[in-house]
Amino acid sequence: MESVRSSTHRSRGRSRLTVTGVLTGLLLTLSVPAAVPDSAAVTPERGSAYMGMGVLAHDGALGDATDDSLSGSRTGQTEGVDVSSHQRDVAWSTLYGSGVRWSYTKATEGTSYKNAYFTQQYNGPYKLGMVRGAYHFATPDSTGGAAQADYFLAHGGGWSRDGRTLPGVLDIEWNPYGPACYGKSKSQMVGWIRDFLNRYKARTGRAAVIYTATSWWSQCTGNYRGFAANPLWIARYASTPGTLPAGWSSYTMWQYTSTGKTVGDHDRFNGNLDQLRDFASG
Repeated sequence: MESVRSSTHRSRGRSRLTVTGVLTGLLLTLSVPAAVPDSAAVTPERGSAYMGMGVLAHDGALGDATDDSLSGSRTGQTEGVDVSSHQRDVAWSTLYGSGVRWSYTKATEGTSYKNAYFTQQYNGPYKLGMVRGAYHFATPDSTGGAAQADYFLAHGGGWSRDGRTLPGVLDIEWNPYGPACYGKSKSQMVGWIRDFLNRYKARTGRAAVIYTATSWWSQCTGNYRGFAANPLWIARYASTPGTLPAGWSSYTMWQYTSTGKTVGDHDRFNGNLDQLRDFASG
């Protein structure tokens, strides 16, 4: 009889443990989100890319680019911002009051996307006396470099010698829609970039600015050094701009922090306001 009771007690104990374990497992399942496989990641919609989108995803924030850490590099430099449709109508007077003196607005992407907020974002700073410019987000997997330069110029990417309009920018960085280098070999990528730059200069008389990150440039162009005649806008979210791509001994602009979709990314022109206006004048 005692043996039966002991056996029954052990059986009930095991049942309680089993039920407890099942309940615990269910609670953990409910409280901890399941990991989403990389393959299930949602590809953004074409046209939604913005300057630094790929840089932040691949290089990340390499250090806290705080006001204190940048105080030394700020001397002799001029604060700017870059914006896209994600910012919608920008409060330019607020930015001007905070010390921002120049801006770049995304105009186009590929040969099919135009920024619906371009007019407000491009003309707004100009009316306040700021220096402004436009940039093109490159998608070398969609159409050729010359065709994209033409599209950019047809939709806001032009330049004028008024001292307040900056030369257009080729934003060339990681592909947010697929393979990092857009399915191109290093030599093919160099050729695509050359086609864009040559067409832009032929039609405007100005060399376009190249916006990129050193790590992308090394990965996708083989650290090609042949475009150093074009001004460099380096992207690096840290307290220093770091090592530059091959061929450039200095940078013209530096995107030092990415604040996402709220107020735009912050940048520095490597010179004072008079030098910025001289650069705009060509």
